[in-house]
Amino acid sequence: MTGSRKKIVALLLASTLTTQLAACGTVFYPERKGQISGRIDPVVAIANGVGLLFFIVPGVVAFAVDFATGAIYLPGGRRAELGPNATPDSLNQQLYASTGHQINWQHDAVQVETLASIDQAQQRLLVAY
Repeated sequence: MTGSRKKIVALLLASTLTTQLAACGTVFYPERKGQISGRIDPVVAIANGVGLLFFIVPGVVAFAVDFATGAIYLPGGRRAELGPNATPDSLNQQLYASTGHQINWQHDAVQVETLASIDQAQQRLLVAY
């Protein structure tokens, strides 16, 4: 093996081990840190599993870090439902019970609309994102 090939292989191995020790979930999805539970993201689990193929320790460390930080879990573990006669006050009560925060309905950034169907709500949410 020539000197340049050895350097490339060494650099590739070092970068692979570094990302495995940092844990794939925390590298790929840093916004997921802090989640407590949920469904496991198969992409992160497979990427961490690749570390197990190279060496046991980096793979185990990657899994441990991702489970400890919560980055291995898929987002959106909660679901909210409202009855057909929901009002801003009833919504505020449910939000406060779930999150501890209330909404100031008079704030300029808050828009309150009455929608005729679930389809309209889905369309509005898709436009928002």
